[in-house]
Amino acid sequence: MINSAQNIFENCELLSPAGSFESLKTALHFGADAVYLGGPFMQLRAQSTGFSENDLIKAVEYVHSKGKKIYVTVNSFALNEEIDKLGDYAGFLYEAAADGVIVSDLGALAEIKSAAPDLPVHVSTQANIQNYRTAEIYYNMGAERVVLAREMTLDEIRELRARTPSKLEIETFVHGAMCMSYSGRCLISSYLTGKSGNRGDCTQPCRWMYSIVEEKRPGQRFTVIEENGSSAILSSHDLCCIDFLDDIAKAGVSSFKIEGRMKSPYYVATVTNAYRRRMDDSASLDTLKNELECASHRPYSSGFYFGKLKYDHSNDGLYRQSCRFIGIVLGDDNTENRYLVEMRNRFSVGDTLEILSPFSSGKSFKVESIRDKDGSDRETAHLPQEILSVYCREKLYAGDILRMRIVNPAAQSAHSI
Repeated sequence: MINSAQNIFENCELLSPAGSFESLKTALHFGADAVYLGGPFMQLRAQSTGFSENDLIKAVEYVHSKGKKIYVTVNSFALNEEIDKLGDYAGFLYEAAADGVIVSDLGALAEIKSAAPDLPVHVSTQANIQNYRTAEIYYNMGAERVVLAREMTLDEIRELRARTPSKLEIETFVHGAMCMSYSGRCLISSYLTGKSGNRGDCTQPCRWMYSIVEEKRPGQRFTVIEENGSSAILSSHDLCCIDFLDDIAKAGVSSFKIEGRMKSPYYVATVTNAYRRRMDDSASLDTLKNELECASHRPYSSGFYFGKLKYDHSNDGLYRQSCRFIGIVLGDDNTENRYLVEMRNRFSVGDTLEILSPFSSGKSFKVESIRDKDGSDRETAHLPQEILSVYCREKLYAGDILRMRIVNPAAQSAHSI
């Protein structure tokens, strides 16, 4: 491969999501320069993806042991009583040595900087920054980085970069789910279910199936059909920037953010690996685009980077993927060519499994032998998260992912993430 891409991305950061400790380790294994996660307070995702204070301390220690960075989201819109608690929380995050906090609320930003002035602050995409003056004001308030609104074009980003202080870092999303609302400020979930997306409880009603009802005919429902008898008229396509990542770097973006704190380690591995290889120029673009088809996603689009949102309107709201997550390699089994695998989906002797690894690409093997913890031979692995011993002639490393091709991806109605 040529070195031009390496020069373009030399000072760029690949930032991956960590909704769990497993995803955190996976992101670093597959080449993330930094991870972002939620703590126990104001983290704008389902509580299941938030780290406790003790786990957050362990996460910081682990990430720093790998020479990487860790950012903590504190980006829900704050209530009065939350402002009163932010000072102590900011102090805790500073003492825990977090490399930065991601905020969206002006009051939260001011309170954090007051309580922990040396704790780096990044301004979330929820703040809807779309012009250089707003970015400059946040910088003057103490922000070291701004995560731009997803509606910005490349030309607008270039101008913002040219008219803001050079020390202000710029981050944008390059892959993952997009909200159909303006930078995520949506009220539909709150209105329909009482669970607010702006408080981390979005029920994703934009992906539900809808009908049309005329005001004076409440008993008559008209089905809206887009494709194959289904419709998700509010469901956005997923963002994918692998084709033009170099253009984003040239526009002045220094951190590439992957969406997905509520997604699986397999998703994190697949996407992080693809973008790492793109930044390292270690695989062809066609290969990487095929890799991104392996993880569960809605139809891809280039978002707003080139102006008007570009995608076709045949979105059924369903996820699709070309491969199934089979298991995570835990290490060798102290026996030549045998490895311990934590199983995630069913597989059998005779199946062909692909190896997803940062140390190799395009390798696969036929399963010749499966043994359980007692050393007994098994024809099939069928118990989720069971630890098994698998024979493989290829070299495997702890943290590698095993996957299996789906015979007919079009027939899948995949909602898994």
